[in-house]
Amino acid sequence: MSNSMKIRRTAIAVAAAALLPFTLAACSDSGDTKAAPSAAAGDEGKTGASTPMADATAADEPFGPACASVPKEGPGSFEGMAKDPVATAASNNPALSTLVAAVEQAGLVDTLNNAKDITVFAPTNDAFAKIPKADLDKVLADKAALTNILTYHVVGQKLTPEQLENGSFETLQKGTVTTAGSGESYKVNGTSAVVCGNVKTANANVYIVDTVLMPK
Repeated sequence: MSNSMKIRRTAIAVAAAALLPFTLAACSDSGDTKAAPSAAAGDEGKTGASTPMADATAADEPFGPACASVPKEGPGSFEGMAKDPVATAASNNPALSTLVAAVEQAGLVDTLNNAKDITVFAPTNDAFAKIPKADLDKVLADKAALTNILTYHVVGQKLTPEQLENGSFETLQKGTVTTAGSGESYKVNGTSAVVCGNVKTANANVYIVDTVLMPK
């Protein structure tokens, strides 16, 4: 073998030896990169698992038989109502049109929309229909009497279903409403049943009831 060929083979061997550590390092880095998505996949699996926070969110949903009639989409849906203050939110729910008309007649739209952290017991159209028409027309024509009745349906704090289990609360009218029940069954003043409860608006919790509350 000539000296030139020996020198050339020696140079190739040296170069290969010099590159070997870098090749091994590159393989090691490649292995680490593949391991990372595997760990992320494990985290994704944990995210889908039930957690106390997820359970609490589910328990915080609206409840009651009348909730089924609430629109699934749009401003009158639960999601839509949660974005608007309470009087505006109620105006988008067809089942509360009589209440909304009464609130407008009494000039309470801005009062309710600008209030912070309140609870509204909202009578349905059927609740108002229980009142003899002559009596209802008389109340609607008397702003002071109408205001007295409507503000009796408003409590100055956001009430949770748990607080309704055995409660007594002062209203904006300065009277008192009492609540009792458990689970998804509650009554106000012993006679007015909550038919769709725990409805959220931007500034209030709403409990839709089947009977108009009358202050003493």
